[in-house]
Amino acid sequence: MKRYLPFLIILFVLLAGLGVAATLWKRSTPNTAVGENPFENRSASGEDSKANLPNPQGPANANGIDASAGSTKPNVKVSSPVVLEEYGDYQCPPCGQLYPELKQIEKEYGNQVQIVFHHFPLAKIHKNAVAAAHAAEAARNQNKFWEMHDLLYRNQKDWAELADPRPVFESYAKQLSLNLDAFDRDLVSNVIDQKISADIQRGTAHGVTGTPTVFLDSQLVNYQVTNLAGLRQGINILLERKAGS
Repeated sequence: MKRYLPFLIILFVLLAGLGVAATLWKRSTPNTAVGENPFENRSASGEDSKANLPNPQGPANANGIDASAGSTKPNVKVSSPVVLEEYGDYQCPPCGQLYPELKQIEKEYGNQVQIVFHHFPLAKIHKNAVAAAHAAEAARNQNKFWEMHDLLYRNQKDWAELADPRPVFESYAKQLSLNLDAFDRDLVSNVIDQKISADIQRGTAHGVTGTPTVFLDSQLVNYQVTNLAGLRQGINILLERKAGS
């Protein structure tokens, strides 16, 4: 028995390694198999969605959703793009992880996808999330919302845990050549507070409870597949439906 003990130990280690590898592979693989529907059975209105079919008149009107209520990427010229709405928090780590994947979606699909961002800062757990949303809106007032949006996500780790992130946000404003006096005023603006609150209320009314939450043509994407592969699949399904309608 002792003679075989080293071989048994090696066999045990190999089996354990295979088990770990299988677990990691499973975690890295989207839960939605090819051909399955990546959407939850609920629309952005919070109601059940019949077969999850998009509104034939276009996503801007589906279930009362007005994509213009959020921060919309410009230069979308096709008559009926897929509308991707994200409810996000600039300090949220999963939102930070989703950010480059959404940039890839934008690169791959161009004007076939219209990206809309809604603020949903989780202030109870992310102390700087509201301030970051203010920074984005302050930049919007100078026509640089998306540029600030990108800087906040790309550099999330640099400001997320600071006691006072304002100097960092001001440095981003300088990079974007913003008027700093106007930017500083807007960082504490009640008007911007109201806009952020309106986004939160809108999200809450549509059943949003956490971030990131993504809707495609007003259909809620399963959180488990809110990633590059899952979003591609959902977008492709909707584009095929639009092409066939």
